[in-house]
Amino acid sequence: MIAYTLYRSKRTTLALYIRNGEVEVRAPLKASQRDIDKFVVSKEKWIADKLAASNERQEQREAFTLNYGDMVLYCGKEYPISAKSGGHIGFDGERFYMPPELTAEQIKHACIQIYRMLAKRDLSIKVLEFAKQMGVMPIAVKINNAKTRWGSCSGQKSLNFSWRLIMAEDDVINYVVIHELSHITEMNHSKQFWAIVEGVLPDYKERQKRLKDLQKRLSMEDWE
Repeated sequence: MIAYTLYRSKRTTLALYIRNGEVEVRAPLKASQRDIDKFVVSKEKWIADKLAASNERQEQREAFTLNYGDMVLYCGKEYPISAKSGGHIGFDGERFYMPPELTAEQIKHACIQIYRMLAKRDLSIKVLEFAKQMGVMPIAVKINNAKTRWGSCSGQKSLNFSWRLIMAEDDVINYVVIHELSHITEMNHSKQFWAIVEGVLPDYKERQKRLKDLQKRLSMEDWE
């Protein structure tokens, strides 16, 4: 029998999830143990496949490292990491530059600092541009370290974006910006909300798919 963690709630159906290499079962309050076990056994192949994929991602994450000469994403394009004399770090349009003789961990940290600077600059410009077009205005634009959430809009109309978003293609970044700006008018994902998004970006669903592709890539890279 496959080991799993059971969570009961007022839900009406059984469901399986793989989280961090562990199996979770969500079950109705009155579901019998026998029915739950039978359900898990019936999904044995699916569980095995998902666990194998999860383990592979974890192995790739643990092996992830950055060194001079490696390529990193910015706005959907890859740029090299280069050593440059002096104590400065930055992006000059052709490369991510930083001092020589940094360790792999220091190189990663420098890249993150550069990403944060680029995200703050680029996303602030995009927010202002699309806010004017949509007739809304947030009170602030902030950059955070969110790993699974590209952006959010607070009840006070402050927009927050993960610095990781700046790796996405330009038009995919635009989608996330417009998505969050739409929340200033509709603080949910109702039909009215998606109508606002679609009014600005008729092809938003295609952009969503490409954003998921980036999420899949990042799930195999350790940017801690």
